[in-house]
Amino acid sequence: MLDYMMRTRLFKWVDERLEIGALIRSQATEYPAPNNLNYMWNFGSIAMVVLLLQVVTGIFLAMYYKPDAALAFDSVERIMREVNYGWLLRYMHAIGASAFFFVIYMHIGRGMYYGSYRKPRELLWIVGVLILLVMQGTAFFGYLLPWGQMSFWGATVISNLFGAIPWIGDFMVKLIRGGFAVADPTLNRFFSLHYLFPFILLAIVVLHLQALHVVHSNNPDGVDFKDLKDAARTVPFHPYYTVKDIFGVGVFFFFYAFFVFFEPTGWGYLLEADNFIRANPMQTPAEIKPLWYLTPWYAILRSFPWKLVGVAVMGASLGIVFFLPWLDRAKERSGRRRPIYREMLWVWFLAVFALAYCGMHRPTPALLLLSRAATAYYFLFFILLPWTSRLDDPKPEGA
Repeated sequence: MLDYMMRTRLFKWVDERLEIGALIRSQATEYPAPNNLNYMWNFGSIAMVVLLLQVVTGIFLAMYYKPDAALAFDSVERIMREVNYGWLLRYMHAIGASAFFFVIYMHIGRGMYYGSYRKPRELLWIVGVLILLVMQGTAFFGYLLPWGQMSFWGATVISNLFGAIPWIGDFMVKLIRGGFAVADPTLNRFFSLHYLFPFILLAIVVLHLQALHVVHSNNPDGVDFKDLKDAARTVPFHPYYTVKDIFGVGVFFFFYAFFVFFEPTGWGYLLEADNFIRANPMQTPAEIKPLWYLTPWYAILRSFPWKLVGVAVMGASLGIVFFLPWLDRAKERSGRRRPIYREMLWVWFLAVFALAYCGMHRPTPALLLLSRAATAYYFLFFILLPWTSRLDDPKPEGA
């Protein structure tokens, strides 16, 4: 189909003026890629598809949504009940948020396992972590918009965290809320920022793709692209990986459609029951917690009895990820050839899962102890990495 499009008269007319064909050949049809990429590399293309899906559904939802504290909840109900296929748009957008985070977390995990952050891909990694931070901000702003109980109280709790910042805390809280409490000005600000951030995200994604195409993709063996001497080790991106990406996107849509059409609440993990109740500033829900994709950091925050310390450690847990390319000093990239790093990383993944579980439930003494132990290992993994990365005994090729 791509070849047919490039042979049409209209395409040739445009190509003479914009050289679109040369761009397509250099970035797609003739773009060289390692021939051993597995399906874990599909999550990057799936993430792009989900981002575009979120932008499109969000634009249509914004046509009917009212960013007014007196009308927001009713406007969401109207979208669900009266707008043609409004229920579909809302569920696609809500489920898409969770799907986006799941895909990005898998993408990050793959990068950590195979060493895709190592030289010369440090900037690629930094831009990727920046994408995660913008995603979290976008999700936070969008969470208030339904103006349900969990939305309102979640925004109240999270915005209160900024009050722990010395000297400027109170100013920051008032600036974010637009007043002394979460109210109509807060909703207007959050709606504006939630609408703006995805376009900022798209711009950062373009930068991410540009950085990728300059340094090229890593691969499961961790062999740098410039070290692939013979053409037998590379293949053109199209059709080999475009077909593979299409298959991956198809599998993704199978699960995505299941949740949209059959289980939109995700058994209470994707949409909470309390958020189908209108926001009431006079009635606090029995339990206030964020959605699953933010619960690891929420668990880190709750692990400390002092709010300032919790906020600082939570911020550090995200900030330390930026320095991963310089903390890892092993000669090998791929976790396939690094047994010590591989085992430590799997334990780190388990620690993140434990934090997510703790953040989803009430802080009982046992869960509080678990979250503190998981938080300690979360940081210990990065702190010890400059030394443990040198202890790995790289496996010879083919072992």
